Amino acid sequence: MTSPSPVLNDRVRAARTATGTGEAVLAAFILFTLFAGDFWRNLISWPGYFALAGVLAVVSAVLVVRSRPSFRWRSTPKTLVLFLALAIVSIAWSAYPGASALGVLATLATTIGGLFLGLRLGWSGLLSALGNAFRWILGLSLLFELVVAVFVRRPVLPLTPAQPVPSGKLPQAFFWSRDLLFHGGPIQGIVGNSNLLAMIALLSLVVFGIQLADRTVRRGSAFSWLVVAALTLALTRSATVIAAAIVTAVVLGFALWARRAGLHSRTPVYVVGLAAVAAVIVLVSVFASRIPALFGKSEDLTGRLDIWKAVTGLAEQRPAFGWGWVSYWAPWVKPFDGLATRNGVEYLQAHNAWLDVWLQLGIAGLVVFILVVLTTFGRSWFLAVDRVRRGVNDVQPYRAIALLPLLLMAALIAQSFAESRILIEGGWALLVALCVATKQTAP
Repeated sequence: MTSPSPVLNDRVRAARTATGTGEAVLAAFILFTLFAGDFWRNLISWPGYFALAGVLAVVSAVLVVRSRPSFRWRSTPKTLVLFLALAIVSIAWSAYPGASALGVLATLATTIGGLFLGLRLGWSGLLSALGNAFRWILGLSLLFELVVAVFVRRPVLPLTPAQPVPSGKLPQAFFWSRDLLFHGGPIQGIVGNSNLLAMIALLSLVVFGIQLADRTVRRGSAFSWLVVAALTLALTRSATVIAAAIVTAVVLGFALWARRAGLHSRTPVYVVGLAAVAAVIVLVSVFASRIPALFGKSEDLTGRLDIWKAVTGLAEQRPAFGWGWVSYWAPWVKPFDGLATRNGVEYLQAHNAWLDVWLQLGIAGLVVFILVVLTTFGRSWFLAVDRVRRGVNDVQPYRAIALLPLLLMAALIAQSFAESRILIEGGWALLVALCVATKQTAP
């Protein structure tokens, strides 16, 4: 491995210093709240969560304004601005304008958090904040499951359930913890959902691995938390996130190959990459009915096929501009009331971000969202594989942290085909942060 340069050592020291500042703690707490929103809702209720989220949004907005960032049009992600503008104006034609207004407000508040993370922290600060937030979530999740398994010894309901708990046998999705730690999982942790906890574990593997490679944390601590993240991922037994982990690993492999090939010898990398994508599309199309069994899923992908069919039918009724932006589905309005109910549980997402955008903002919104994701991924790719030039003869060595936006984007995109989390809370804030940060500076 190449020895760290003086510039790298300066940035490592800066990252370590930043972890002790009030703003760094605030950033980690914001990320914790964004990714573990269900923890707060289960603990202090939805109204309590709204109050907390509102305070954090206001504080984030104040800090972004006070920093006086250079909002030059050239360095502003136009596709992101266009997507937000489309979501706002969709209130005008929404089939549920009140719910749309609430959804737009939630999206803008989350966007402010993402802007704070992407504009104020820098890459080292963002890496540190992600690492701290994910350590809190993983550590508290395993502790929570251990307490339930040792002392409670039965499934635990949320302290403040979002809806009245029916009598009789309850669906598994109602429980905060299902007391499965000593049974090999799937555990749900403080977020109350195995898929969400698994995704946090996957993102943690990326963050902790980069911190280890760049030596921004102690080696023993980095290894320990890598083990915790891997153990958590295994205990969640989440097939969708395992698939996302495979995709992320493949993207990492291609990025390292591109780095080794150099700027002028990457044609084979791109040819093989395009061929691999085409092959995956063909295999999924031909063997779609058999793939779920490989990951231990039912043929209907745990009810997803029925949800996708229902969402597609609605989207086709308003194909151009959709039904109106709503972010989280509003279960008290049509057409979301009873749209995705399985085993007595009403789900508030399409379990596919692309279908969700098509439903809410139509083909127009879907095209813009695709551009947001592709342009962010493209910038992340070139930041990861191209050396940073500070001058004519000053080419910086490759750094592990340059892989951070690429691998986070790969994980988010892979998850987006089975979950809509990239559109809400932690997923959306992270997408916004990466979108604006990749337009500003290189890692």
